[in-house]
Amino acid sequence: MDPDRILLLMGPTGIGKTQLAMDLQDALGGPSKAQLISVDSAMIYRGMDIGTAKPTKDELLRYPHDLVDILDPSQPYSVADFVVDADRCVSAALEAGKKPILVGGTMMYLRNFVRGIASLPSSSALESEMLEQELATKGSQVLHDELRRIDPRAAEKIHPNNHQRLVRAVSLVRHAGIPLLEQWQGSAGQDVHQRLNRPLTLMAMVPEHRAWLHERIDKRFDSMIAGGFVDEVKHLLARGDLEENMPSMRAVGYRQAWRYLTHQDDFDTFSARAKAASRQLAKRQLTWIRQWPEVAIVETSGQTGGLSAFC
Repeated sequence: MDPDRILLLMGPTGIGKTQLAMDLQDALGGPSKAQLISVDSAMIYRGMDIGTAKPTKDELLRYPHDLVDILDPSQPYSVADFVVDADRCVSAALEAGKKPILVGGTMMYLRNFVRGIASLPSSSALESEMLEQELATKGSQVLHDELRRIDPRAAEKIHPNNHQRLVRAVSLVRHAGIPLLEQWQGSAGQDVHQRLNRPLTLMAMVPEHRAWLHERIDKRFDSMIAGGFVDEVKHLLARGDLEENMPSMRAVGYRQAWRYLTHQDDFDTFSARAKAASRQLAKRQLTWIRQWPEVAIVETSGQTGGLSAFC
């Protein structure tokens, strides 16, 4: 494998990406030869360990991951933040003579790392304050209805209760008067080759059989429950500074646990909804993967013998 070539390993939730990445690092000679870089919008948060299937503390000591445990759950983190951080981590790995291996399933992070982040205009403090006031006085549904009139596609993807994304989207469409997608296409940034001047290999793990992945997802969630996931979310809730609509608390599993712990759902409903949300996430991730013609597909049914395909 070309040591200067960046490897990006993606796949749906629950398929075993992290384990394969660690096995691959071993095959390449360990942490001195390869650097793992997480591409996961939930693993960035400290204290969110069980529900994110984050590598254990022992595993992180043996297989250090960049971009894991870098933020408190109360802190925002954008796609643009990720691209900047990932570029920095990849460059540092290459300078140290290590092979960069990006691994994860947050598709917005992956896409914008590969294709470049758009340079959309930033909102002024005054504009943001005015929109926050509108949100408080008129309610989120009014702003969401406005977004739907101008940009139905964006409105479909942004829940009215996701206030941070809603305010940002309304600010951008008001400013430009055109849908967000058109703004992104008109301001596309440099792709990864232009930014880092290195070749890139995109590889994806996909299940041979969807039913196998669904069973694996369900069993993993049951293991999370047995491992203390509810207590983990209970501790986060007890802090008092986190809210249900924050990006960290809207991660799959966490938002369903929040509803359970605030007595909106019983345990069986919580469990069923969390498993269903994970399966739906996997379905969306697989759709993204199959829309990328440049991605090399490696089918798996839980065997690790496919490691040679990545080497």
